[in-house]
Amino acid sequence: MAAEVLNRTPLFDAHRRAGGKLVPFAGYEMPVQYASIIAEASAVRNAVGMFDVSHMARLRFWGERATEFVQWITANDVGKLGDRQGQYSLLTNERGGCVDDIIVYRIAPDEYRMVVNAANHAKDAEWIESQNRFGVAVSDYTDDTAMIAVQGPKAVGVLQDLSDHPDDLASAPAFGVVECQVAGRPVFAARSGYTGEDGFELICSSADAEEVWNALLEAEVVPCGLGARDVLRVEAGLPLYGHELGDDLSPIAAGLGWVIAKNKKFIGSEPIARARAEGTPQKLQGVRIEAKRLPMPGMQVLVDGRVVGEVSSGVYSPLLGCGVAFAFIDAEIERGTACALAVRGKLEPGTIVDKRFYRRG
Repeated sequence: MAAEVLNRTPLFDAHRRAGGKLVPFAGYEMPVQYASIIAEASAVRNAVGMFDVSHMARLRFWGERATEFVQWITANDVGKLGDRQGQYSLLTNERGGCVDDIIVYRIAPDEYRMVVNAANHAKDAEWIESQNRFGVAVSDYTDDTAMIAVQGPKAVGVLQDLSDHPDDLASAPAFGVVECQVAGRPVFAARSGYTGEDGFELICSSADAEEVWNALLEAEVVPCGLGARDVLRVEAGLPLYGHELGDDLSPIAAGLGWVIAKNKKFIGSEPIARARAEGTPQKLQGVRIEAKRLPMPGMQVLVDGRVVGEVSSGVYSPLLGCGVAFAFIDAEIERGTACALAVRGKLEPGTIVDKRFYRRG
Protein backbone atom coordinates (compact mmCIF):
# COMPACT_ATOMS: atom_id res chain seq x y z
CA MET A 1 0.00 0.00 0.00
CA ALA A 2 1.33 3.45 -0.94
CA ALA A 3 2.22 5.77 1.91
CA GLU A 4 -0.13 8.68 2.55
CA VAL A 5 0.98 11.87 0.85
CA LEU A 6 0.82 14.62 3.45
CA ASN A 7 0.34 18.33 2.83
CA ARG A 8 2.80 20.86 4.20
CA THR A 9 2.03 24.37 5.42
CA PRO A 10 4.04 27.38 4.20
CA LEU A 11 5.96 27.18 7.50
CA PHE A 12 7.10 23.57 7.13
CA ASP A 13 10.76 24.48 6.57
CA ALA A 14 10.68 26.83 9.56
CA HIS A 15 9.49 23.96 11.76
CA ARG A 16 12.31 21.72 10.60
CA ARG A 17 14.91 24.42 11.24
CA ALA A 18 13.52 24.91 14.75
CA GLY A 19 13.75 21.19 15.52
CA GLY A 20 10.01 20.54 15.49
CA LYS A 21 8.95 16.91 15.83
CA LEU A 22 6.68 16.45 12.80
CA VAL A 23 3.71 14.07 12.83
CA PRO A 24 0.72 13.42 10.53
CA PHE A 25 -2.34 15.46 11.53
CA ALA A 26 -5.49 16.09 9.48
CA GLY A 27 -3.63 15.33 6.26
CA TYR A 28 -0.66 17.59 7.09
CA GLU A 29 2.83 17.18 8.50
CA MET A 30 2.60 19.30 11.65
CA PRO A 31 4.88 19.91 14.65
CA VAL A 32 3.59 18.12 17.75
CA GLN A 33 6.31 19.74 19.87
CA TYR A 34 9.69 21.45 19.67
CA ALA A 35 11.47 21.08 23.01
CA SER A 36 8.80 20.16 25.56
CA ILE A 37 5.00 20.14 25.59
CA ILE A 38 4.99 21.27 29.23
CA ALA A 39 7.43 24.11 28.56
CA GLU A 40 5.44 25.26 25.53
CA ALA A 41 2.12 25.19 27.40
CA SER A 42 3.71 27.09 30.29
CA ALA A 43 5.09 29.73 27.89
CA VAL A 44 1.58 30.44 26.62
CA ARG A 45 0.10 30.61 30.13
CA ASN A 46 2.86 32.86 31.48
CA ALA A 47 4.18 34.88 28.54
CA VAL A 48 3.61 34.26 24.82
CA GLY A 49 3.76 31.40 22.35
CA MET A 50 2.80 30.87 18.73
CA PHE A 51 1.29 28.04 16.72
CA ASP A 52 1.22 27.32 13.01
CA VAL A 53 -2.50 26.75 12.39
CA SER A 54 -2.29 27.07 8.61
CA HIS A 55 -3.89 23.64 8.29
CA MET A 56 -7.20 25.20 9.38
CA ALA A 57 -9.34 25.92 6.30
CA ARG A 58 -10.26 29.49 5.31
CA LEU A 59 -13.35 30.31 3.24
CA ARG A 60 -14.82 33.53 1.88
CA PHE A 61 -18.50 34.23 1.14
CA TRP A 62 -19.79 37.21 -0.81
CA GLY A 63 -22.92 38.34 -2.58
CA GLU A 64 -26.16 40.21 -2.03
CA ARG A 65 -27.66 37.40 0.09
CA ALA A 66 -24.48 36.51 1.99
CA THR A 67 -25.96 37.38 5.41
CA GLU A 68 -29.09 35.32 4.69
CA PHE A 69 -26.98 32.33 3.64
CA VAL A 70 -24.63 32.45 6.63
CA GLN A 71 -27.63 32.83 8.97
CA TRP A 72 -29.13 29.63 7.49
CA ILE A 73 -26.04 27.43 7.76
CA THR A 74 -24.71 28.59 11.15
CA ALA A 75 -26.22 28.26 14.63
CA ASN A 76 -25.13 31.58 16.11
CA ASP A 77 -26.72 34.90 15.08
CA VAL A 78 -24.59 36.80 12.59
CA GLY A 79 -27.21 39.56 12.72
CA LYS A 80 -25.48 40.67 15.93
CA LEU A 81 -22.21 41.33 14.12
CA GLY A 82 -20.95 44.63 12.83
CA ASP A 83 -18.28 44.98 10.18
CA ARG A 84 -14.94 43.44 11.21
CA GLN A 85 -16.50 41.49 14.03
CA GLY A 86 -16.55 37.73 14.49
CA GLN A 87 -18.13 34.99 16.58
CA TYR A 88 -17.69 31.35 17.51
CA SER A 89 -20.40 29.26 15.86
CA LEU A 90 -21.43 25.85 14.55
CA LEU A 91 -22.38 24.29 11.24
CA THR A 92 -25.29 21.99 12.12
CA ASN A 93 -27.17 19.29 10.22
CA GLU A 94 -30.86 18.42 9.93
CA ARG A 95 -30.61 15.93 12.83
CA GLY A 96 -29.36 18.62 15.20
CA GLY A 97 -25.83 17.26 15.14
CA CYS A 98 -22.69 19.23 14.48
CA VAL A 99 -21.03 19.29 11.07
CA ASP A 100 -18.21 21.39 12.54
CA ASP A 101 -17.41 24.17 14.97
CA ILE A 102 -16.19 27.30 13.25
CA ILE A 103 -15.42 30.99 13.52
CA VAL A 104 -17.36 33.44 11.34
CA TYR A 105 -16.18 36.98 10.57
CA ARG A 106 -18.36 39.66 9.01
CA ILE A 107 -16.27 41.92 6.77
CA ALA A 108 -19.22 43.83 5.27
CA PRO A 109 -22.97 43.19 4.89
CA ASP A 110 -22.26 41.26 1.69
CA GLU A 111 -18.99 39.57 2.71
CA TYR A 112 -18.05 37.01 5.37
CA ARG A 113 -15.06 34.82 6.13
CA MET A 114 -15.05 31.49 7.93
CA VAL A 115 -12.37 29.34 9.56
CA VAL A 116 -13.16 25.61 9.80
CA ASN A 117 -11.33 22.57 11.15
CA ALA A 118 -8.64 21.00 8.99
CA ALA A 119 -9.98 17.47 9.36
CA ASN A 120 -13.37 18.64 8.09
CA HIS A 121 -12.15 20.82 5.23
CA ALA A 122 -13.55 18.77 2.35
CA LYS A 123 -16.68 17.72 4.24
CA ASP A 124 -17.52 21.29 5.25
CA ALA A 125 -16.96 22.64 1.75
CA GLU A 126 -19.28 19.98 0.30
CA TRP A 127 -21.91 20.65 2.98
CA ILE A 128 -21.83 24.39 2.43
CA GLU A 129 -22.12 23.95 -1.34
CA SER A 130 -25.11 21.62 -0.90
CA GLN A 131 -26.94 24.30 1.10
CA ASN A 132 -26.17 27.24 -1.19
CA ARG A 133 -29.53 28.17 -2.68
CA PHE A 134 -28.86 31.87 -2.18
CA GLY A 135 -26.61 32.64 -5.15
CA VAL A 136 -23.70 33.40 -2.84
CA ALA A 137 -20.15 33.06 -4.17
CA VAL A 138 -17.88 30.88 -2.01
CA SER A 139 -14.11 30.68 -2.43
CA ASP A 140 -11.46 28.67 -0.60
CA TYR A 141 -8.28 30.62 0.01
CA THR A 142 -6.56 28.16 2.33
CA ASP A 143 -3.71 27.28 -0.02
CA ASP A 144 -2.91 30.93 -0.73
CA THR A 145 -2.50 31.89 2.91
CA ALA A 146 -0.95 30.92 6.23
CA MET A 147 -2.36 31.30 9.73
CA ILE A 148 -0.34 31.90 12.89
CA ALA A 149 -1.89 32.01 16.38
CA VAL A 150 0.00 34.27 18.83
CA GLN A 151 -1.28 33.54 22.33
CA GLY A 152 -0.56 34.49 25.93
CA PRO A 153 -0.68 37.42 28.35
CA LYS A 154 2.16 39.16 26.46
CA ALA A 155 0.81 38.38 22.96
CA VAL A 156 -0.87 41.71 22.29
CA GLY A 157 2.14 43.71 23.46
CA VAL A 158 4.51 41.77 21.21
CA LEU A 159 2.25 42.27 18.20
CA GLN A 160 1.87 45.97 18.97
CA ASP A 161 5.66 46.35 18.81
CA LEU A 162 5.69 44.72 15.35
CA SER A 163 2.62 46.44 13.92
CA ASP A 164 1.80 49.70 12.16
CA HIS A 165 -1.56 49.86 14.02
CA PRO A 166 -0.67 49.10 17.65
CA ASP A 167 -3.60 51.03 19.14
CA ASP A 168 -6.11 49.17 16.97
CA LEU A 169 -4.72 45.84 18.16
CA ALA A 170 -4.94 46.91 21.80
CA SER A 171 -8.54 48.12 21.49
CA ALA A 172 -9.91 45.26 19.38
CA PRO A 173 -12.70 43.34 21.17
CA ALA A 174 -12.85 39.56 21.39
CA PHE A 175 -13.19 38.18 17.83
CA GLY A 176 -12.63 41.68 16.47
CA VAL A 177 -10.62 42.04 13.25
CA VAL A 178 -7.77 44.46 12.52
CA GLU A 179 -6.27 44.66 9.05
CA CYS A 180 -2.73 45.92 9.55
CA GLN A 181 0.90 45.08 8.99
CA VAL A 182 3.00 42.85 11.22
CA ALA A 183 6.74 42.90 10.53
CA GLY A 184 5.95 44.96 7.44
CA ARG A 185 3.64 42.30 5.98
CA PRO A 186 -0.14 42.72 5.57
CA VAL A 187 -2.19 40.53 7.91
CA PHE A 188 -5.80 39.89 8.83
CA ALA A 189 -5.54 39.86 12.63
CA ALA A 190 -8.46 38.39 14.59
CA ARG A 191 -8.55 38.52 18.39
CA SER A 192 -9.30 34.85 18.89
CA GLY A 193 -7.55 31.60 19.74
CA TYR A 194 -7.82 28.09 21.16
CA THR A 195 -5.87 28.35 24.39
CA GLY A 196 -7.98 30.33 26.87
CA GLU A 197 -5.46 33.18 26.67
CA ASP A 198 -5.57 36.56 25.00
CA GLY A 199 -4.01 36.90 21.57
CA PHE A 200 -4.56 37.07 17.85
CA GLU A 201 -4.79 34.68 14.94
CA LEU A 202 -2.95 36.19 11.97
CA ILE A 203 -3.82 35.33 8.37
CA CYS A 204 -1.23 36.39 5.82
CA SER A 205 -0.17 35.36 2.34
CA SER A 206 1.80 32.13 2.05
CA ALA A 207 4.72 34.11 0.63
CA ASP A 208 4.86 36.32 3.75
CA ALA A 209 4.45 33.58 6.35
CA GLU A 210 8.12 32.99 7.15
CA GLU A 211 8.82 36.73 7.44
CA VAL A 212 6.07 37.06 10.05
CA TRP A 213 7.09 33.85 11.86
CA ASN A 214 10.76 34.84 11.98
CA ALA A 215 9.94 38.32 13.28
CA LEU A 216 7.96 36.71 16.08
CA LEU A 217 10.87 34.37 16.84
CA GLU A 218 13.19 37.37 17.06
CA ALA A 219 10.73 38.92 19.52
CA GLU A 220 11.24 35.80 21.71
CA VAL A 221 7.84 34.28 21.03
CA VAL A 222 8.08 30.55 21.82
CA PRO A 223 7.11 28.20 18.95
CA CYS A 224 4.57 25.64 20.16
CA GLY A 225 3.19 22.43 18.71
CA LEU A 226 -0.04 20.47 18.64
CA GLY A 227 0.69 18.80 21.97
CA ALA A 228 0.72 22.06 23.91
CA ARG A 229 -2.31 23.28 21.98
CA ASP A 230 -4.30 20.25 23.12
CA VAL A 231 -3.24 20.71 26.76
CA LEU A 232 -4.22 24.38 26.68
CA ARG A 233 -7.60 23.86 25.02
CA VAL A 234 -8.60 21.14 27.51
CA GLU A 235 -7.52 23.27 30.47
CA ALA A 236 -9.63 26.11 29.03
CA GLY A 237 -12.69 23.87 28.48
CA LEU A 238 -12.68 24.10 24.67
CA PRO A 239 -14.15 21.25 22.59
CA LEU A 240 -12.53 19.40 19.70
CA TYR A 241 -14.51 18.04 16.77
CA GLY A 242 -14.45 14.24 16.72
CA HIS A 243 -14.17 14.18 20.51
CA GLU A 244 -16.75 16.52 22.06
CA LEU A 245 -18.57 17.34 18.81
CA GLY A 246 -19.83 15.18 15.95
CA ASP A 247 -22.49 14.70 13.32
CA ASP A 248 -24.62 12.60 15.68
CA LEU A 249 -23.84 14.46 18.92
CA SER A 250 -26.09 17.27 20.08
CA PRO A 251 -24.17 20.47 20.81
CA ILE A 252 -26.56 20.87 23.75
CA ALA A 253 -25.00 17.78 25.34
CA ALA A 254 -21.59 19.36 24.76
CA GLY A 255 -22.64 22.46 26.72
CA LEU A 256 -22.75 24.76 23.70
CA GLY A 257 -26.29 26.06 24.13
CA TRP A 258 -24.80 29.51 24.74
CA VAL A 259 -23.57 29.70 21.14
CA ILE A 260 -26.89 28.70 19.56
CA ALA A 261 -29.42 31.40 18.68
CA LYS A 262 -32.95 30.92 20.03
CA ASN A 263 -34.62 33.50 17.81
CA LYS A 264 -33.85 32.33 14.28
CA LYS A 265 -34.42 29.34 12.02
CA PHE A 266 -31.34 27.50 10.80
CA ILE A 267 -30.46 23.98 9.71
CA GLY A 268 -31.30 21.66 12.62
CA SER A 269 -32.84 24.39 14.78
CA GLU A 270 -35.92 22.30 15.64
CA PRO A 271 -34.15 19.17 17.03
CA ILE A 272 -31.68 21.42 18.83
CA ALA A 273 -34.55 23.36 20.43
CA ARG A 274 -36.08 20.04 21.59
CA ALA A 275 -32.77 18.93 23.08
CA ARG A 276 -32.52 22.26 24.89
CA ALA A 277 -36.05 21.94 26.28
CA GLU A 278 -35.99 18.22 27.16
CA GLY A 279 -32.34 17.81 28.08
CA THR A 280 -29.99 15.09 26.84
CA PRO A 281 -29.24 11.70 28.44
CA GLN A 282 -25.64 12.71 29.01
CA LYS A 283 -23.82 16.03 29.25
CA LEU A 284 -20.19 17.00 28.97
CA GLN A 285 -18.44 17.48 32.31
CA GLY A 286 -14.92 17.84 33.57
CA VAL A 287 -13.13 15.12 35.51
CA ARG A 288 -10.10 15.89 37.65
CA ILE A 289 -8.11 12.94 38.95
CA GLU A 290 -5.75 13.10 41.88
CA ALA A 291 -2.87 11.31 40.18
CA LYS A 292 -0.36 12.66 37.65
CA ARG A 293 -1.78 10.35 35.00
CA LEU A 294 -2.88 10.90 31.41
CA PRO A 295 -6.60 10.20 30.88
CA MET A 296 -7.36 8.85 27.42
CA PRO A 297 -10.51 8.89 25.25
CA GLY A 298 -12.66 5.82 25.87
CA MET A 299 -11.73 5.40 29.54
CA GLN A 300 -14.74 4.74 31.77
CA VAL A 301 -15.92 7.06 34.53
CA LEU A 302 -17.43 5.29 37.56
CA VAL A 303 -19.48 6.54 40.50
CA ASP A 304 -20.00 4.08 43.37
CA GLY A 305 -18.73 1.30 41.12
CA ARG A 306 -21.25 2.07 38.36
CA VAL A 307 -20.18 3.23 34.90
CA VAL A 308 -21.72 6.67 34.35
CA GLY A 309 -19.71 8.01 31.45
CA GLU A 310 -16.73 7.90 29.14
CA VAL A 311 -13.78 10.19 28.56
CA SER A 312 -13.78 12.12 25.28
CA SER A 313 -10.48 14.03 25.76
CA GLY A 314 -7.79 14.00 28.42
CA VAL A 315 -4.41 15.56 29.18
CA TYR A 316 -1.88 15.90 31.94
CA SER A 317 -2.25 19.52 33.07
CA PRO A 318 1.05 21.16 33.99
CA LEU A 319 -0.96 24.07 35.38
CA LEU A 320 -2.85 21.87 37.87
CA GLY A 321 -0.27 19.12 38.27
CA CYS A 322 -2.73 16.28 37.63
CA GLY A 323 -4.75 14.56 34.94
CA VAL A 324 -7.87 16.33 33.65
CA ALA A 325 -10.47 15.15 31.18
CA PHE A 326 -13.74 15.84 29.43
CA ALA A 327 -16.33 13.09 29.70
CA PHE A 328 -19.91 12.60 28.60
CA ILE A 329 -21.59 11.68 31.91
CA ASP A 330 -25.16 10.69 32.80
CA ALA A 331 -27.11 13.91 33.13
CA GLU A 332 -28.29 13.28 36.70
CA ILE A 333 -24.73 13.16 38.05
CA GLU A 334 -23.88 16.51 39.63
CA ARG A 335 -20.62 18.41 39.81
CA GLY A 336 -18.71 17.75 42.99
CA THR A 337 -19.50 14.03 42.87
CA ALA A 338 -16.60 11.74 43.74
CA CYS A 339 -15.75 9.37 40.92
CA ALA A 340 -13.05 7.04 39.65
CA LEU A 341 -11.41 6.79 36.27
CA ALA A 342 -10.39 3.38 34.94
CA VAL A 343 -6.76 4.02 33.91
CA ARG A 344 -4.97 0.93 32.56
CA GLY A 345 -6.73 -1.47 34.88
CA LYS A 346 -6.46 0.76 37.93
CA LEU A 347 -9.18 2.97 39.40
CA GLU A 348 -7.83 6.47 39.94
CA PRO A 349 -9.93 8.59 42.33
CA GLY A 350 -11.20 11.92 41.10
CA THR A 351 -14.04 14.42 41.09
CA ILE A 352 -16.59 15.53 38.53
CA VAL A 353 -16.08 19.27 38.04
CA ASP A 354 -16.74 22.22 35.74
CA LYS A 355 -15.15 21.44 32.38
CA ARG A 356 -13.43 24.81 32.39
CA PHE A 357 -10.41 23.93 34.48
CA TYR A 358 -8.77 27.30 33.84
CA ARG A 359 -10.18 30.80 33.45
CA ARG A 360 -7.93 33.67 32.47
CA GLY A 361 -7.75 36.45 35.03
